[in-house]
Amino acid sequence: IPMLFLTLLLLFLALFPGAFNCCMKISDVIPKGILRRVERFEIQKADGLCHLEAVILFIQGRKFCVSPQIRKVKKWMKKNKHKIIGEKPHSRKQRRTKIIKKKEKEQ
Repeated sequence: IPMLFLTLLLLFLALFPGAFNCCMKISDVIPKGILRRVERFEIQKADGLCHLEAVILFIQGRKFCVSPQIRKVKKWMKKNKHKIIGEKPHSRKQRRTKIIKKKEKEQ
């Protein structure tokens, strides 16, 4: 019986890898200075296995789940898009540079 349980547990983990990484509770307030120490962040959608919409902030190997509706967090996320997991940094800046150069040539 223990072998069957272990096999089922491993199968579950393989099929649903994010099942234990969801934020179950989120904070509606964020302490001062926490955003300055964030190394990266992730956006959790309220679909699939995770039932809460959240912003997951990673600081020194720890994760903090906060509401994406906090004004301070929204503003910080816009400034720090390069810290989001899975996005390429600086791709937007390069595109803007090309557009600006094109406009300069027209004038």
